[in-house]
Amino acid sequence: MLQLLDRLEEAIIAFLIAAATTIIFVAVVHRYGLSSMAKLLGFANSMDWTTLAGMARASYKWLAGFNMTWAQELCIYMFVWMAKFGAAYGVRTGIHVGVDVLINALDVKSRTFFILFGLMAGALFTGIVGLLGANFVWEMLHTGQTSADLEVPMWIVYLCVPLGSWLMCFRFLQVAVSFWRTGTLPKHDHGHVAGLEEEAAA
Repeated sequence: MLQLLDRLEEAIIAFLIAAATTIIFVAVVHRYGLSSMAKLLGFANSMDWTTLAGMARASYKWLAGFNMTWAQELCIYMFVWMAKFGAAYGVRTGIHVGVDVLINALDVKSRTFFILFGLMAGALFTGIVGLLGANFVWEMLHTGQTSADLEVPMWIVYLCVPLGSWLMCFRFLQVAVSFWRTGTLPKHDHGHVAGLEEEAAA
């Protein structure tokens, strides 16, 4: 069950990153395409090049037929969702930055206490944020408020707050239990690049 949750978490983050990047790319190409065709049309008209002007006009009309005003709003929401789930992923994999010089200088018993205290404090904080977020979503559900461009219910947009916070709370508890049993925390080598070992071995 935990492996399924891990894969789902990673799949959501990967999908949001890929989709947001694609949407941003298409929106930028669309915007610059429109401005370029407008400039080309003006240049062609000034030079009295009717064929080029006709092509530029047709291309401008074709591009203008695609409404991309929603792209920025959607990408903002996608990045917010990605940040919430990415924070939970960071707890699980140990990629959050932390200053542990003083903690590592303590004896084993004191170090264990402070690490568990920090993890439980993180779980308590994210649990409270999730509870407050759920209450906010519940209230937003009854307002009927929608977003400006996409016109999606805003409670769906804000649903990432309780879901992401509670997932992060669970990850804090998961890491705390694992540390209590094994005495180790998840570590992430920031200098590690996936795939380099395979290329070196080949």
